[in-house]
Amino acid sequence: MTTAEPRVQLITQHRFGGPDVLEVEEHPRPEPGPGQVLLRVHAAAVGPADRPARSGAAPLFGEPPFTLGHDVSGEIEEMGPGVTRFRTGDEVFGRIDGGGHATHVTAPAGHFAAKPAGLDHAHAAAAPTAVLTAWRALIDIARVGPGSRVLVRAAAGGTGHVAVQLAAAEGAHVVGAARAEDHAFLRDLGADALVDDTAGDLAELVHDIDAALDPVGGDRAPSLLDTLRPDGILLCCVPSDLGLSPEDAEARGLRFALVPDTPSGDLLARAAPLLADRRIRVHVTATLPLADAARAHALAEEGRARGVVVLVPHP
Repeated sequence: MTTAEPRVQLITQHRFGGPDVLEVEEHPRPEPGPGQVLLRVHAAAVGPADRPARSGAAPLFGEPPFTLGHDVSGEIEEMGPGVTRFRTGDEVFGRIDGGGHATHVTAPAGHFAAKPAGLDHAHAAAAPTAVLTAWRALIDIARVGPGSRVLVRAAAGGTGHVAVQLAAAEGAHVVGAARAEDHAFLRDLGADALVDDTAGDLAELVHDIDAALDPVGGDRAPSLLDTLRPDGILLCCVPSDLGLSPEDAEARGLRFALVPDTPSGDLLARAAPLLADRRIRVHVTATLPLADAARAHALAEEGRARGVVVLVPHP
């Protein structure tokens, strides 16, 4: 009698397009290679890079077929040769290089950190990209602190609402740009001032900013330059259309930084205490079964969701 080959479910697509191109498939369960772990995925976020990758606006994975999903939280089922930082059964979270919208995924052990105590898997999965982006932008690059004036565009979104809290925790004066209906939500997260970014040019509403974080890009991105002080910095974390070039900023005596989105378990481990004691609260808009990935993408694309939409492979 032969033992059936272990199988996994995953979300894949065979063409670029809207949410309807996403479908559930079964594949052989992957085996972890040297330095890798096999993660049983308990939750996976629909992140900012997933939607343009799916549509082809930012073909991060090349041509289909491929499986999306960068932010995951789960339990280590197996470890490949050379892995010493974790044990089987450890609960971890991290940003990986794709493939997370599945019941299981393999990825380098160094991409993960121990899941913060008291944080459920859905909220842990919603955190990695937002935390890594905000930390690198505001702390490593801009070095914000007491006396800094920070502007966060799309402040109620997945990256934005974490950036608001991190900047506030560092003692900065935080201006959140978001729809008026999100202002109470952002005030509760620590924003000092709020502007309606649908009401007009941001430069007419905000000025004297030291560091502006832009997770959106597009046609309205250049207006952020007009909000900055001389030698201020625009921190761009946009997966597709930046809306401007570094030269646009530099020609005006301003600084520009493209914030890296590479995985880092070590950096997540440094940020984990902020998540554990809820100095950073990650907002989950909705949790949906893995099979409802198309609906999750549609919800995330409405542009009205606060925080992050999360898929749950094992409801």
